[in-house]
Amino acid sequence: MLDGQVAIVSGGGRGIGLAISKALAEAGAGVAVVARSGPDVEAAASAIRSAGGRTLALPADVTDLARIREVVDRTERELGPVTLLVNNAGTPGPVGPDWEVDAADWWRCVEVSVRGAFVCSQAILPRMLTRGRGRIINVASRTGVGPRAFLTGTSVAKTALIRFAEGLAAETQARGISVFAIHPGAVRTDMIAAYLQAPGSPQWLPALHQAAEDFWAPPEAAGALCVRLAAGLYDPLSGRFLAITDNLDDLLARLEEIEKRELYVLRLQT
Repeated sequence: MLDGQVAIVSGGGRGIGLAISKALAEAGAGVAVVARSGPDVEAAASAIRSAGGRTLALPADVTDLARIREVVDRTERELGPVTLLVNNAGTPGPVGPDWEVDAADWWRCVEVSVRGAFVCSQAILPRMLTRGRGRIINVASRTGVGPRAFLTGTSVAKTALIRFAEGLAAETQARGISVFAIHPGAVRTDMIAAYLQAPGSPQWLPALHQAAEDFWAPPEAAGALCVRLAAGLYDPLSGRFLAITDNLDDLLARLEEIEKRELYVLRLQT
């Protein structure tokens, strides 16, 4: 489906990002795997190569604009023009009452997700705009569409990723660029584990320990959704917040209603 495409996946060395990187490569895209951990990106790239995929392992801090510009330059030199950016990098926020948690940890959670997505998008968008094609996917969460007591850092970060996708989509809708935010489902990741093990977790977090097996989503589902969005058929849904459980073909059929009622976006009800 994605022969000839080139993707950069931030936070691509493990968990959801690794599943997305593998899925894009299996669909034919060249994939630059980006994360702070060198061993993680090397292991991810090795797995992709072993399966016959084209890839680069590029350790980088997504909040560092100069380094991300180097990542984009090398990706385009060695794999080709970037057609897809997946903003997946994130770090766990502190768990607990906001008047007690560490302020630096709270802000770092927001910074990695939001500044990281902004920096990566800013580094790549001028090239996409010059070529008149490209797609950006922000990996957000339903945590961003409702209040999450004792987990506001993460909630604020995910809300911002959804709104950032909406704004970019509006800015680029006439320039051949499509932008989405996605909900990958509840995936057993290191980030979820950090929340569950945090001292003073709210009552609703420990309850996840007893969640039924079918409550958890496989990370491969997020990979499959990214492949479908990268293929281009669902570009009319640009600016929307889409979940792994959504029937994309049904949403396309309902596009007029979705646009008129402003569905699958963040809006204030009055």
